[in-house]
Amino acid sequence: MLTPRKHPRQQRSRETVEAILQAAAQLFQRHGYADTTTNKIAERAGVSIGSLYQYFPNKDALLVALAEQHLSQAAEQVDLVFTRAADDHPTLYQLLTDLVRCVAALHTDRPGLHRLLFDLAPRTPDLVARFRHAEQRIAHALARELYRLDAGGPDPETTALLAVQGIEAHLHGALLDPPAESGTTDRVQAVIHLWHRALTQR
Repeated sequence: MLTPRKHPRQQRSRETVEAILQAAAQLFQRHGYADTTTNKIAERAGVSIGSLYQYFPNKDALLVALAEQHLSQAAEQVDLVFTRAADDHPTLYQLLTDLVRCVAALHTDRPGLHRLLFDLAPRTPDLVARFRHAEQRIAHALARELYRLDAGGPDPETTALLAVQGIEAHLHGALLDPPAESGTTDRVQAVIHLWHRALTQR
């Protein structure tokens, strides 16, 4: 079956939007929100300021688009964890190790941008709905594994949702606001141990 070809104008539009978002991500990461202007973003992206405003009316709109992009990429990476689990049937500890390390990598890749998106991206209804949907999808996948492993207590569905929310919160605090005396590997390992103990309790 032939794949429909994109119209050249649509392709250019997608490439322009991607260039703008990439430039915004680089400048936000390097200089922060306050010191990054739309003019600087347009210049780095190689587009006119008018072209930028055609797609993004202000910096907040860029933050929302970057948050949506980050959320989509994060969901894809976490989905791979459960795809591997379906094939490999790991132990609970192995599954948690894979999951926690995956989420940790998402936090430590461009940490300045990650913090900025977490702290400053406007919580639009659509963005919140997308986040909740991704969270529930991941929790459902984790619940399936908990049932398989006979873990998670009497209500694996609720336990899985709490675990997904908790792992995200714990890693955010441990990696973006870390105690000075411990290293990244130790903090990630501590989260793995914490949730392994929690999910094996009866």
